[in-house]
Amino acid sequence: MEFFLKYKTVLLRLGGSLLFLIAFIVHFWMSPKEGVSEVEIAAANVARMEASVAGGSSKSSKATTPNTSKFLEEYKNTQQTQLQYLTIFVMILGAGFLGYSFIKPKQEE
Repeated sequence: MEFFLKYKTVLLRLGGSLLFLIAFIVHFWMSPKEGVSEVEIAAANVARMEASVAGGSSKSSKATTPNTSKFLEEYKNTQQTQLQYLTIFVMILGAGFLGYSFIKPKQEE
């Protein structure tokens, strides 16, 4: 217990910085990517080539997209929203730890 009281400010700053860093990493890692990925472009090219070999039109590339149910889409949206709220909460908690660590304790005389 003495260790925690002795190094309270260092531990609070370290914990706050760590929470802040983890929240930012998770936030930017889970944020949606803009644009089309290379894998999607390659899959569309392969579908077009297969359609041209088979003699069909390029409409078959739409058939290769996976069908997801409304329940699964809603579940993924809910998970993404919960993760966003969690990262915001962790950022606020990290900022609180950092802010509290800079408050000077009152000295009793």
